[in-house]
Amino acid sequence: MNTQTKVTESRPASQGGTVPQIELRGVAKRYDRLIIDNLDLSVAKGEFLSIIGPSGCGKSTVLKLISGLTPPSSGEIVIDGMTPRNARETMAFIFQDPTLLPWRTVRSNARLGLELERVPRDKREAKVDSLLELVGLSHVSRAYPRQLSGGMKMRLSIVRALATGPRLLLMDEPFAALDEMTRDRMNEELLRLRDEQKWTVVFVTHSVAEAVFLSSRIVVLAPNPGRLHADVPVNLPTPRTADLRATLEYEQTVVEISRVLREARSA
Repeated sequence: MNTQTKVTESRPASQGGTVPQIELRGVAKRYDRLIIDNLDLSVAKGEFLSIIGPSGCGKSTVLKLISGLTPPSSGEIVIDGMTPRNARETMAFIFQDPTLLPWRTVRSNARLGLELERVPRDKREAKVDSLLELVGLSHVSRAYPRQLSGGMKMRLSIVRALATGPRLLLMDEPFAALDEMTRDRMNEELLRLRDEQKWTVVFVTHSVAEAVFLSSRIVVLAPNPGRLHADVPVNLPTPRTADLRATLEYEQTVVEISRVLREARSA
């Protein structure tokens, strides 16, 4: 019996009659060399899209283009009907390094974005209280980053991003530095928060297993220059729980996406 999981190419959201929340049309990015070439990508509202690919294929560059941190050399990017620069208030970017301010407490780090937006104090504190409770950090609200574990630091980084109420979350290998057990737990926590907060996610990772567990769809990039190699729906049951990792269906999907990734390296 052939148990191989069949991978099929998904249709871009714009072809399904739904206006995409994110759309890249013929996007290229050049620094001293061409990093991204002729990339077309659509992301529907509410999707959890992961981007994987060999090192140097431009995964992080795609996030920077979407966020407006760097402009495309050619092509067009539209976020919620706006340019990335004009859409910045609708999104939050979470990096691999939590980038917490060491002189601020957990609570003070969490409210930083709200302070910059000049949110009134009572609303600001209520929002921070709610989010710290949501991620289980209320008991360390007076602690400093140096007193936190790696998982706690990343949860705090997520709280700081969520405090401003983004509709779009961009995540660049946020759990790469964590041990496997903590990483798995953070994956489950992230999906729980997403179920409650309902944001769209674009997530960059080197881990196929992480991408399969988290995603409704996976984009695989080929390198030199970065370009679309495969666009794959992840048809696994939801909600995703720790038990999913022990299923044959999950294991088969990881194996098949790993095969697609190997193909991308030599494409």
